[in-house]
Amino acid sequence: MKRYGLLVGWLLVAGWLVAGLLVAGCSVKKAGEEKPKEYAIAIHGGAGVILRENLSDEMEKMYLHMLDSALTTGEQVLKSGGTSIEAIEKVIRIMEDCPLFNAGKGAVYTHEGYNELDAAIMDGSNLMAGAVAGVRNVKNPISLAIRVMKNSPHVMLSGKGANEFAREQGLEIVDSSYFYTDRRWNDLQKAIEKEKENKFGTVGCVALDKYGNLAAGTSTGGMTNKRWNRIGDTPVIGAGTYANNKSCAVSGTGHGEFFIRYTVAREIAALMEYKNMSIQQAAEEVVMNRLKPAGGEGGVIAVDHSGNIALVFNSPGMYRGKAGSGGTHEVAIFGEK
Repeated sequence: MKRYGLLVGWLLVAGWLVAGLLVAGCSVKKAGEEKPKEYAIAIHGGAGVILRENLSDEMEKMYLHMLDSALTTGEQVLKSGGTSIEAIEKVIRIMEDCPLFNAGKGAVYTHEGYNELDAAIMDGSNLMAGAVAGVRNVKNPISLAIRVMKNSPHVMLSGKGANEFAREQGLEIVDSSYFYTDRRWNDLQKAIEKEKENKFGTVGCVALDKYGNLAAGTSTGGMTNKRWNRIGDTPVIGAGTYANNKSCAVSGTGHGEFFIRYTVAREIAALMEYKNMSIQQAAEEVVMNRLKPAGGEGGVIAVDHSGNIALVFNSPGMYRGKAGSGGTHEVAIFGEK
């Protein structure tokens, strides 16, 4: 009987040990996380003082239509088995070709009356990245950034060199007049009069594909009335753009100087990696608790390796959208959560 009792005791102890190991081996679900998704995508078209009373019903419908069109295109790429990089390129090209957004065709003017475009892409599967800054005649800078990542030994090219590389790669080169729009030119004239800068125009996309790979892409026309070939956070890997399969993919939009100094995109990923925060918790910590008190306005879109999405901004509005294999598909502009 004693031996029988000891055997039962040892079996109970063994059972507890096995159960403990199983629990330790399982990841604990973080706050705000949902069931892992097969694929997920989020987009943004800039953040800033976007108030309902300042946007006509017609303009609101136009923005929502373009956001939905870009989001649907990216979602279809992922749904059909395309990669996150492929989805991001197609999404951002749509937004670059639309004069509503400050990227590509809708790029704002510098103080000297030029358009200087920046873009970046990062592949979370291998941490490869490509970026371009200050290009003036490349129709779709996001495609150039991808070529830099894939077809050059470098991460960032700028100015004339980036334009020359674009020609060698066979990308579409346009005359500077292509970027002219009355709206952006008038914005420059007003900004020159008031010496006020428009900080928040950018487009971006983050995605998780069916192969479990994350990627992030961002494109911008910079700041209205900027001088001295200023470069913002968009092409700076770790500031406005970052992706790592171990954590998340992030694209930012806002006051670039703050995003650079606070390494916003990488900081969100680091909080997930080293503090075990959820994507929502990490994005809110950086955007709301670090950027905002310092005076940095703007927001981020982010997606983690399970397809959880965070759309966080501390400005009145952000053009944004998200979709995923779980059935979510929505676009929004104003500050409602």
